[in-house]
Amino acid sequence: MYPPIHQCPNGHTLCSNCKIEVHNLCPSCHHDLGNIRCLALEKVAESLELPCRYQSLGCHDIFPYYTKLKHEQNCGFRPYNCPYAGSECSVMGDIPTLVTHLKDDHKVDMHVGCTFNHRYVKANPHEVENATWMLTVFNSFGRHFCLHFEAFQLGTAPVYMAFLRFMGDDNEAKKFSYSLEVGANGRKLIWQGIPRSIRDSHRKVRDSLDGLIIQRNLALYFSGGERQELKLRITGRIWRED
Repeated sequence: MYPPIHQCPNGHTLCSNCKIEVHNLCPSCHHDLGNIRCLALEKVAESLELPCRYQSLGCHDIFPYYTKLKHEQNCGFRPYNCPYAGSECSVMGDIPTLVTHLKDDHKVDMHVGCTFNHRYVKANPHEVENATWMLTVFNSFGRHFCLHFEAFQLGTAPVYMAFLRFMGDDNEAKKFSYSLEVGANGRKLIWQGIPRSIRDSHRKVRDSLDGLIIQRNLALYFSGGERQELKLRITGRIWRED
């Protein structure tokens, strides 16, 4: 119960959110609540100190009653959402839990190393307007990274995009950099950036265009042949910033 805390003429109390939900009628005695504040209870609330709701996950700090909610919104111990893209997944947990979940439940490919060479193929790319390829997870420097690749519409233009996300918080993600490279026929596109934390949703990263973007016509040119099949080979590297 956070201020303002209200009370009815008979002394029953409730918070402002509940006051709206019960249409300004006391749920205990059905009197009109009006706008009477329970200052005594608000004063008691100010003196309270409570543990973070993520105490069982490792946060052992104690916070004043009024600042507890603000802390919990940004607590470093709060669970992460599953980073798998292409389907709505409600699983949450710490990084080891999510790595196991991705491997066992989503059948995601797991690789060890700081370099990679991935091939993306589609028989008829002209039918693909919104498609997400299978996520790949890399274990580099003892941390985990998610490689995303997908097709979507950028305005009216069909494009492909590849980007990397870091399985951890943003302050840790900034300790790493990565590069992506794609090309053929004497042409090459290179992207270098900092992996985004999985605290940022897959869609948020994609919509911010923070990654390697390949126009479809150029992607088909890189694929060779009669432009009837998508065959892109993306190479990448992850390194730690000292």
